[in-house]
Amino acid sequence: MDRSAQRRRSTRDWIVDSVVFLVAVVFGLTVWDESKQTLHSETLAALDLWAGLAMCLTLWFRRRWPVQLALLASVVSTFSDMASGPTLVLIMSVAIYRPWRTTALVFGVNALSLIAYLQIRKQDDDAALVIAATSLYLATAGWGLYIRSRRQLLQTLRDRADRAETVARLQAEQGQLRAREEIAREMHDVLGHRLSLLSVHAGALAYRPDASAEQVGEAAEVIRASAHQALQDLREVIGVLRAPVGELPQPSFADLPALIEASQAAGVPVELEREVAGTLPDHIGRTAYRIVQEGLTNAMKHAPGERVTIGVTGAAGNGLEVEVRNPAPGLRRGEGQGLRGLQERAALVEGRLEHGRTPDGDFRLYAWLPWPS
Repeated sequence: MDRSAQRRRSTRDWIVDSVVFLVAVVFGLTVWDESKQTLHSETLAALDLWAGLAMCLTLWFRRRWPVQLALLASVVSTFSDMASGPTLVLIMSVAIYRPWRTTALVFGVNALSLIAYLQIRKQDDDAALVIAATSLYLATAGWGLYIRSRRQLLQTLRDRADRAETVARLQAEQGQLRAREEIAREMHDVLGHRLSLLSVHAGALAYRPDASAEQVGEAAEVIRASAHQALQDLREVIGVLRAPVGELPQPSFADLPALIEASQAAGVPVELEREVAGTLPDHIGRTAYRIVQEGLTNAMKHAPGERVTIGVTGAAGNGLEVEVRNPAPGLRRGEGQGLRGLQERAALVEGRLEHGRTPDGDFRLYAWLPWPS
C-alpha cells in the first residue's frame, strides 16, 4: 500500500479531498442534469442521482481503497451519469497510488462499462459520447500517472539526499577515527623512545650506588634533557590535535643518525649498517625511521645494556629493508602495541613487517618497504 494512504490524513489532505469531492459533485450534477431529459422515468433519474451521490461519498476513502472503489464505480457508471464525476476521480486515484498495470486494468474495466452504458441508454450520439468519455478517461489517467511519477522522483531525490547525508556522516566519523589513530601512533612513537631513555638512566642510577658524583651528574643531565625533550614533543603533538593530521610533527630519514647518536649517548650500544643508494620518498623514509625508533625502544625496555644491531639497505626499484636485532627474551603478555602500530604503518605504504625470535635467540624486527624506481 502506498505510504501516503497509510499515514494519518493531514490538513492539506483534508483540503484536497474536500475540493475533489465538491468538483466531483458539481461535475456529476452537470452531466446528470443534461442527461435526465433522455430518461422517461423519474424513478430511473432518481436512482441515477442517488447512486452517483453515493459514489461521491466514497471519494473520502479513495486513498485507502482506490482500486476497489474504481471497480465499483465502473459498475455504477453503467447506468448512472451522476457517477461520471467520482469515476474520473477514482481512475486518477488508481493512477496515483497504484502501479501502471493496475491502472491499465481499471481503465479497461471502465471501457467495458462504457460499452454497457451505451447498450443500456441507447443514445443517438454514441460515437461522440465514446470519444468524449475515452478522452476524459485518458486525460485523467495520464494526469494521475504524471503525479505518481513526480512523487516517485521527489521521493527518490529525498532518499538520495538522506543516503548522501548518512554517507557523509560516516565518512566524517571514519576520518575522525583515522585522525585519532594517527595521533595515537605519533604520541606512542614520539614519547616511547624518550621515556625509554629516561628509564635506562634512572635504572643505572638505582643499580649503581657506587657511581661517582660526576657520573651521577652526567646521568641526571641526560635524564633532565630527555624529560625536557619529551615534554617538548608532547606539546607539539597536543598542539596540533585540532590541526589536520598531515601537520603533525614528522621526522625524516635524514634524522636517523641523530636518533642513533641520542641512543648511544644514553649508554645504549648501537651499531648501524646503512647502505642506501639514492633519496628515499618522504613517506617511506618516515616509516623506516619509526621502525628503527620502535626497535630501539623495545631493546631498551626488554634488554637494557645489550648491543643493538640496525641494518638499513636498499635502492630505488628494489625496496628498502630495515632490520633491528638485539638479544631479548621477547615481549611479555599485554605488550606489543608499538609493533601493531608499525604493522599498520607498513601496510599503509604497501610494505610488510615481521618480528620474532631467530635461531640464535635474538629478537629480530624486519620490514620491507617499497621504493619505486
